[in-house]
Amino acid sequence: MSQVQAATANEKTTLDIDGAIEAILSAIEQEREREIVTRRFGLYDRKETLEQIGELLGITRERVRQLEKAILIRLKIAGEEGRIPAIQDVEKVIVRELSEMGRLATVADLTDVLLGDKATPLARARVAFAATLAPRLTVVDENDNYKISVGIAEYGDEKKLRGQIDDVVKAVKEHGEPLTIEQLHEKLSYEHPAHVRALASVSKHLSNLKDMWGLNKWPTVNPKNIRDKIYVILAENGKPMHFSEIADAIKDSNFSRKNVTTQAIHNELIKDGRFVLIGRGIYALDSWGYSKGTVADTIADILRKSPEPLHRDEIVKRVLKNRQVKETTILLNLQSKPQFKRVAKATYALAE
Repeated sequence: MSQVQAATANEKTTLDIDGAIEAILSAIEQEREREIVTRRFGLYDRKETLEQIGELLGITRERVRQLEKAILIRLKIAGEEGRIPAIQDVEKVIVRELSEMGRLATVADLTDVLLGDKATPLARARVAFAATLAPRLTVVDENDNYKISVGIAEYGDEKKLRGQIDDVVKAVKEHGEPLTIEQLHEKLSYEHPAHVRALASVSKHLSNLKDMWGLNKWPTVNPKNIRDKIYVILAENGKPMHFSEIADAIKDSNFSRKNVTTQAIHNELIKDGRFVLIGRGIYALDSWGYSKGTVADTIADILRKSPEPLHRDEIVKRVLKNRQVKETTILLNLQSKPQFKRVAKATYALAE
């Protein structure tokens, strides 16, 4: 029976990965060899090391490695010769999906698409194993730089794909700040943005948020704590917000671990120098040009920078660019604070 099954009326197909795995394993005659494959790839439970399997079977680590390699070679040859139709069925479905996903995808993303749902670790392990046997597919093994992924072999082997992924990471580093896939595509020579997105998704050094891509250490694409999330919310809003609005925005976001209290948000706003209090409970980013301090401090800074005394209307106008306060609050500070003196009608300067 074919492993490709109809899923919807529009002929969209999903993969019967469980049936495919059973068909592939049935082609392995020796029980010990099946045991090695299932344990090494985690086809029924968690993945096991060469040492663990060797201890179980009473053979050396090196012997397990040799047997694993020999088994995979036999299965790949059998698949190429058409003696295990399940491998060809899996390959056909995966190639079709990868063609729409930019020719490359992490096993996690690919399995979600193939099975039409959020895939389990077991399902991912089975897809990765089946892809390893398919001649038209390339598997990028996981390490510190790359997520385990599957690509269409005609567009590159594992070495070539890793080089392309490295090119994407290098372009992001050189740009120095987050950018969209379209912007990243313009910096590279790949023919389609979908391929650039696929390559970026495989790197363990990149993160994305709202289609902005950057290095993992950049909080604007990978906010790891409350302060980073506050920064992202304010930056996205583009204008000052009350701390309660910031808390609500975080709760409504797609951040992980977003159930934080309004008080916790307020506490972090007070502690972090990137955030400036510009009104009653209202905060802005210091990068927007807002200055720290009280209303009186702001007035003093304005007068200090002015070559001549200023009319109160001009002072009010300039303060409101940096503070969201009532006009009466500004006038009260002008009239009551000793550091300001009236030098003409409604005109003020700093007291000497």
